[in-house]
Amino acid sequence: MCAILVPVLLALTDRVVPYQSSGGRRNNVQLGVGQSIWAGTPPSAIPERVLDGIPGYLAWIALLGCIILSFVAPRTLLVIAALVGFYSAIRFLIAGIANVIGLRNIRKWNNTDWDAHYLDHDPADVLPWESVRHVVIIPAYKEPIDVLRCTLSNLAAQHQARKNMTIVLAMEAAEDGGAEKADQLQHEYARQFENFYYTIHPRGLPGEMQCKSANEAWATRWVKRRLVDERGYDIDHILVTTMDADTLWHPNHFHALTCLFATNPNRHLRIWQAPIRYHGNIWQINPLLRLVNAYSGAFELAYLAASWWTPMPMSSYALSLRLLDNAGYWDSDVIADEWHMFIKAYFARDGKVKLERMFLPFLAQAATGKTLWAAVKARYSQTLRHAWGSKEVGYMLAKMLEHPEMQFLPAFRLLFRIAHDILLAGAGWIILTVGSQLPYLAHPPLLGQMVGEGFGNPTFALLQISFLLVSILGVVFWYQDVIARPPRPSRQTLGEAVLTLLSFPLLPILTLFMVAIPTLQAQTRLMVGMPLQFRVTKKD
Repeated sequence: MCAILVPVLLALTDRVVPYQSSGGRRNNVQLGVGQSIWAGTPPSAIPERVLDGIPGYLAWIALLGCIILSFVAPRTLLVIAALVGFYSAIRFLIAGIANVIGLRNIRKWNNTDWDAHYLDHDPADVLPWESVRHVVIIPAYKEPIDVLRCTLSNLAAQHQARKNMTIVLAMEAAEDGGAEKADQLQHEYARQFENFYYTIHPRGLPGEMQCKSANEAWATRWVKRRLVDERGYDIDHILVTTMDADTLWHPNHFHALTCLFATNPNRHLRIWQAPIRYHGNIWQINPLLRLVNAYSGAFELAYLAASWWTPMPMSSYALSLRLLDNAGYWDSDVIADEWHMFIKAYFARDGKVKLERMFLPFLAQAATGKTLWAAVKARYSQTLRHAWGSKEVGYMLAKMLEHPEMQFLPAFRLLFRIAHDILLAGAGWIILTVGSQLPYLAHPPLLGQMVGEGFGNPTFALLQISFLLVSILGVVFWYQDVIARPPRPSRQTLGEAVLTLLSFPLLPILTLFMVAIPTLQAQTRLMVGMPLQFRVTKKD
């Protein structure tokens, strides 16, 4: 119960919560209670705050229901918890199968000849290779210059970067010395790309906050004016990639992306996404936390590889400038920009927008710190930021209400995809944990009865099978992550090996404090209309 009450206490305080963005940006952001997150969207008949609070309402209804049922119908509550646990275990099993498919696809894509793949298509149906132009938006705020150098060197090594790649280093006016840093990088790297620009996103613009979404919208509008309006580039031949400042792309990423964009007749209705691996700083993070990142990477790959699931953009992705222009670019007051942009584009193009899978993994850095406590706080803050995307359930509902002309079933499938993980991490987690423990506290003899009945009791059997299945798959996910990691810079120490072994039994506790509680805190804040505040943290 204490773990459940923590999000309420955090949500109702005005303290500043440390935050580290997935791209290493440092933000000082405050969302005002009355501040709209749906820029340019006509107001729904349902108040925005009501829609924002849906995941929080369901989470606290689940908690209240668990408390009541634990006293009046404890066995019924245990059955419900067992069913949620079994569903989670089956979800892990399906993710494990999809992960194997994804790893096979990665091997296949690594061996693909993209020039030959391009030539296999009828020239009448594709864009000329040399006509495709890449615009790469790199939002950066107080990034160490060496991190940006590493990112730019990775981009410079991409296929035909000097001929078809435009870099836009999207800086913030709030960063002292940001322009000087951008000048220095432009001087060092300009000759390695077709164009190298930098933009300075002004601070304090009406209706905006200092965030990645506002920065990338400002930079993309600026480069559209520069390249299309002034220099005459064909907007239909420009592919925009937005990325975190520490993203390191696969060596063949832009080679493949050029081919896929040029040969896809629906190129202006597609978003391209590659799987993410948190290996950019894998040997710098605490061994206790590597297993948590392995789980995250495994599920991201599984979502992409599962043909029966609707994949969504994450972290760094690409879409055409034409689609961005049609959709009105990124909204300038949104924290979780990826899903929001997908939903916005989906409705802007009558439900025809889809995500295209790319199986060339890119590297990202995991949130960490110099000490275990600092690392846990950084990861907590990152999850809090991601969980602020719980707003997208309400945003999706608002869009469906505003567009009754759209086909209901496809839109509902997208709503289900968006709500599934968000509700499972909130209300689902409460039912699984509180619902499986509170009945024993309310009725102590019940535990002895359940154990005595053993596997003859379907509820007991279901819980034990679910726990065993999740444990086995956890080891599988860890192994799949280990074999994909970059080489160690030095041999593993005994202490590191011990901490790695401890991470397995400690995983439920680690995920409680780094996944479940920050998710419930974000959903509770959204429910009560409290602002989210950030202060600077960093990845080491």
